Amino acid sequence: MNTLIPPVVIDFVTLNFSTLVPMLMAIVGALVILCIDLVNKNLDKSLYVMLSVLFLFVDLGTIIGFSGDVRGFFDLMLVDGISILSQIVIVFASILFILTTMTKLRFQEFRYPEYFALYLFVVAGFQFMVSSDSLILIFVGLETASMALYTMIAMHNRAKAIEAAIKYFTMGALATAFFAFGSMLFYAVTGTVELGQISEVLTRTNFDNYGVILVGVVFIVGALGFKLSLVPYHTWVADVYEGSPASFAGFLSVVPKMAGFVVALRFFEIFIASGDMYVEILLYAIVVLSMTIPNIIALLQTDIKRMLAYSSISNAGFAMGAILIGTTQATSALFLYWMMFFITNLGGFTMIWLNRTKQNSQFATDHALEKYSGLVKSSPLTATMMALFFLSLAGVPPFALFWGKMYLIGSAVNAGYIILALIMAINSAIAGYYYLKPIVYMFLKEPLEDKEVKYMANASNSVKTLIGFCAIVTILSIFFIEPLLNIISYYVQISGY
Repeated sequence: MNTLIPPVVIDFVTLNFSTLVPMLMAIVGALVILCIDLVNKNLDKSLYVMLSVLFLFVDLGTIIGFSGDVRGFFDLMLVDGISILSQIVIVFASILFILTTMTKLRFQEFRYPEYFALYLFVVAGFQFMVSSDSLILIFVGLETASMALYTMIAMHNRAKAIEAAIKYFTMGALATAFFAFGSMLFYAVTGTVELGQISEVLTRTNFDNYGVILVGVVFIVGALGFKLSLVPYHTWVADVYEGSPASFAGFLSVVPKMAGFVVALRFFEIFIASGDMYVEILLYAIVVLSMTIPNIIALLQTDIKRMLAYSSISNAGFAMGAILIGTTQATSALFLYWMMFFITNLGGFTMIWLNRTKQNSQFATDHALEKYSGLVKSSPLTATMMALFFLSLAGVPPFALFWGKMYLIGSAVNAGYIILALIMAINSAIAGYYYLKPIVYMFLKEPLEDKEVKYMANASNSVKTLIGFCAIVTILSIFFIEPLLNIISYYVQISGY
């Protein structure tokens, strides 16, 4: 006798499609830009910038207004407090960075509407990464964003752009393989790819097959280490940043890492909460090396953009310390630190972007320190703004990043990580030294008489306004810290971290 299997009925209400709405806004925006380009190929880039900003603002509104169940779409989506907070940072940062394309000079990549469509696909990919604890969906989001990023770097028509894109693609492909292989090992051990369920199975079985689990951890660490540019996976950073436009290099230093931090937070929480000594030692070593080695390399740099690249690696290591500490205060400190870093880095990279010219550089590199010699005499406001952002990146009080560093070091002390807090303080002092170098060139050296240098050649009113916003927040950040921490703590606590 044949028994009929009843059909599976899917209740669309229980799928909770509201969890997908923010990402869909970015994807729809990208498709709209591509469709407009099919109809008319002669429209100005400002239209595409405004469309990108419009859809990202709608995206941001849907994130802030989200009030449904945290789970959705066959339990693949996880929109908890951490997801909402990180999506706000990702989308808001993306809005401000896309505005840096509104410059006076025309550049190759901005001629193509595809550039702005790819930009929105990148944002959607990172939103998927932070809104799931499924290794499969995290992988899909990672690849969506990464493939778009490779293409965007290659669209830049400078000699080093193709080299940067190839290097980023090659390293990214290796990281992708690491992530896939690590996910496979965790599935083999636990029978699931959802981090929450992986944690439950590992705890219930008392970490059976620990050798296989540890190999899986190493592979996942390799993949995340690439995305977060942690030592020893950082070798691509300086070359990729140098081959990218300064504004896009700033984007790479902030937004992808925010997504990576959230994935690392969800992944390492499994082992930190259970007190796994070997994973803690591995993470401790990576954090210390990522803070220290790039700082030492940055001391030797004669190009400001490469110096900022190594500084961003050190800052990523600094922020990873919060994941190692694993307390609620440390998780709140991670978000505060990265928000302050985002504002400061946006200002710093945008100032470099405005001083970029289309002509071949008269110096060894586009942004050699010598180029800024005596800048205070030819352009006092430019020198002052650059010095402001460099002092903030160095952690000098009372500027923005100082408060992030202080709160993060305080969380390390409160959790008993005294040595880690001391290493953080030492690295902050090292950073202060190399950030003083460009300030010395700008304020204490004479201009080069045999070199014709144009500053702020790329400046427009909209980008100047953006710089002004970053400067105000950097200077007056002390007034924003407490309310910002209250918001961050609320979202972190409802997520249970």
